[in-house]
Amino acid sequence: MKWCNRLFNKIVPIFCISTALLLLLLIAACSSATSEKVKKAGQVKIGYGAPLLASGQAEIMQGLIKKAEQKGWTVITTNADSDSERQANQIDYFMSMEVDAIVVVPVDSQAICAPARKAMSAGIPFYTIDRAPVGCQINMTVLSDNFMAGKQAGEAMIDLLSKRYGNARGTVLELQGDLGTNVAVLRGNGFHSVINKYSEVEVISKPTEWRAEKFASATVDVVSSKEIDGIYLQSDCVGMSVVISALEQLGKKFPRDDRRHILITSVDGCPEGLKAIREGYADAAANQPLPDFGIIVDWIEKELKREPIEPGEVVMQGAPWSPAKVTREQSGWQLLLATTRITPENINDSSLWGNSHNPESPTPLKVNP
Repeated sequence: MKWCNRLFNKIVPIFCISTALLLLLLIAACSSATSEKVKKAGQVKIGYGAPLLASGQAEIMQGLIKKAEQKGWTVITTNADSDSERQANQIDYFMSMEVDAIVVVPVDSQAICAPARKAMSAGIPFYTIDRAPVGCQINMTVLSDNFMAGKQAGEAMIDLLSKRYGNARGTVLELQGDLGTNVAVLRGNGFHSVINKYSEVEVISKPTEWRAEKFASATVDVVSSKEIDGIYLQSDCVGMSVVISALEQLGKKFPRDDRRHILITSVDGCPEGLKAIREGYADAAANQPLPDFGIIVDWIEKELKREPIEPGEVVMQGAPWSPAKVTREQSGWQLLLATTRITPENINDSSLWGNSHNPESPTPLKVNP
């Protein structure tokens, strides 16, 4: 029995030392992996998926590329051309390229969930900008306060109708976006949160799927068959030019000082929208800070450095969207940027992105059609 005790006393210390060494090696390996991930943040490769490259979306992509390039990162870009299945295939492509993070503007807020889950299951952080997913949780979304934007456009329409008639009354054509995106829903809800308080205002709503030809055809169909007092465009980036052309075609294009003028409010604040206000054919808009959506790369950097995200205000001196707010939503973290009401009185404000629009875009690493 004594020899068993002596053997036990020798083996146990050796076992304890071996276990301690093994634990130290595991800790060192984990620390090394973390350091490598942080170190890799200076050489990040992002996959960016645009839903299409019409005016406003091109501006969003340029803003992200510019912000990423300032950090020395590279960006691989794709264009889904309004096809959610194609966008899913492009996310597979990003995964095959072993990107460090994926950022997309969803073609469809629900359809994006399956490819988002697939990417995150593979350990790739997943973000959206401009539109949030519906039905799944991702790392973060950066977007404008679209409810606020719709509300601002609604308030402007009520002010204009009241000024014209002494009280808010008349018929308004609402040119919606794609109701499969949460953006269109929020812009509609914000608008109706104001308009629905006025029983003498009738709204005719027409979906356009964010397509210019549908903005034009809906305008022609409705304005040619009914007396319209106002038009609300959920995107002046897509629709303003064609709507003004449609009104001209119908003999209904009149400037603001003409009693026959059809009142127009919108969301986005694109150069086309500002031009129409400046020339007197549109009246007000809610400005989206589209180029600043690229701020999402700061949060991607936090993720790579394993820094925590905290809810609260985000303040940036001189930014038209400041203060923004970070909140925890069903879809994950969300950074909501404030919108700004545009009128003829502040149309030349240099902080409006449509006034500082630069047609020259940064060159992405690669565009996969």
